[in-house]
Amino acid sequence: MDKKTLIEQGKAVLGIEFGSTRIKAVLIDDKGQVLASGGHGWENRLDNGIWTYTLDDIWGGLQDCYQDLLKDVKQKYDTDITSFASIGFSAMMHGYLAFDKKGELLVPFRTWRNTITGEAAGKLTEAFNYNIPQRWSISHLYQAILNKESHVPNIAFFTTLAGYVHWKLTGRKVLGVGDASGMFPIDISTGNYDAGMIEKFDSLTAGTGFTGKLADILPEVLSAGEDAGTLTEEGAKLLDTSGRLKAGIPLCPPEGDAGTGMVATNSVAKRTGNISAGTSIFAMVVLEKELSKVYPEIDLVTTPDGALVGMVHCNNCTSEINAWVNMFKEFYELMGQTPDMNELFTKLYSVALKGDADCGGLLSYNYVSGEPVTGFADGAPLFVRTAKDKFTLANVMRMHLYSAFATLKVGLDILFKQEHVEVDEMLGHGGYFKTKDVGQSFAAAAIHAPVSVMETAGEGGAWGMALLAAYMTGKSAGQSLGAYLSDVIFAGNKGNRMEPKEADIAGFEAFMEKYRKGLDIEKAAVDIL
Repeated sequence: MDKKTLIEQGKAVLGIEFGSTRIKAVLIDDKGQVLASGGHGWENRLDNGIWTYTLDDIWGGLQDCYQDLLKDVKQKYDTDITSFASIGFSAMMHGYLAFDKKGELLVPFRTWRNTITGEAAGKLTEAFNYNIPQRWSISHLYQAILNKESHVPNIAFFTTLAGYVHWKLTGRKVLGVGDASGMFPIDISTGNYDAGMIEKFDSLTAGTGFTGKLADILPEVLSAGEDAGTLTEEGAKLLDTSGRLKAGIPLCPPEGDAGTGMVATNSVAKRTGNISAGTSIFAMVVLEKELSKVYPEIDLVTTPDGALVGMVHCNNCTSEINAWVNMFKEFYELMGQTPDMNELFTKLYSVALKGDADCGGLLSYNYVSGEPVTGFADGAPLFVRTAKDKFTLANVMRMHLYSAFATLKVGLDILFKQEHVEVDEMLGHGGYFKTKDVGQSFAAAAIHAPVSVMETAGEGGAWGMALLAAYMTGKSAGQSLGAYLSDVIFAGNKGNRMEPKEADIAGFEAFMEKYRKGLDIEKAAVDIL
């Protein structure tokens, strides 16, 4: 069947992901080949001290993204879309969207980026003997309870961004297990929320303004491939403002961006891992066994089919690099030229390969916001050097690329050096890896292990979400997610593999020694500024 006929007959699969700076839609066939795509740029805002997106941001952005996809389909195939084989939605994990019995949002959406739940996260980690990070949904809920916020008695349901969008389009209050594992701990043996910890939470909150039971307000947990409902008439109109889209399309369980990153890089099996590096940066390693103890730097989440994953999540990655590139863009314009931004990014990333392995002694912190892994509730981007350091463009760019990875390395060093977790390779995706060989070589040096980048990884989480939707309707009887990805989607494609270089390893370690010592400089910057 040709691509146009496939689309016209409603046999293509749609994945949409709400990233930090972009909402992206990807249309694929049953083998995972990309047919068309669409996008919408957006940014979170700091409103009364809370990082948030409004409901208008969410729905206006989704509708614009979908219309952009329709334009791409019209341009490429001269046809319209009326149906799909299946649809899947994913988004930034964690955060807090709380609703009353009428389905009304009680307080503005609190995203993963907020670092306002330190007290709650600490108390829950102690009570559960399980690391509960600040950005997790349960931390946001418990902090609201501790703060005696007025909305707490009215909470009837809370969920993540992906869960919210899915609910409004299908009427089902469900979450994929990977996204759910960033709301509340999952019991790997049952594939559901940990019952013992739910009981402990209810004991902690007895006699507070929260009078309900936690189990009653959490979304239902589903594993990859399970039925998660169908697009309602109202949902179809909400997604497609042109009114052409038909109701009744099956939707797969909504997932978080961690899960879609694992799928997009075919790293859902044990001894595999992936690094997602964009506005934020996180790495996941599918574990062979439980960790020996609780580490505040390591989250325990799951793959979309429920396997245990050690995850290091850092709030900051490429935002500070982007700011510097934009400064160079302003210089271009000052000189009367109009830069090609793709070329500018490529050249500035590439020149970093010519820098000294230790960045010539230059040091920076990319903390646009707080960074819990290194103990920062707030951030202040910082660049510092001494007069004897080698201040060159190549070293500056290498420094920024190292800095974007440095906090992640702090966490991964715990997994690899203290817990002796073994991986055969890590797979990278996201903007950090877009320029050939650059981010990939630095990542390999940072983790002392091979890093591979697949051509398809550039499609990112939206493509990974489309694959999960395709798996639900296209899997063979009894076929696991890992087998489906390896046999049907990737079929032997292992990507471009890069081994770490000894000189780069030594250089990155030298940078990290200075980075760790210099955290006091960053603390002073935050305190003073």
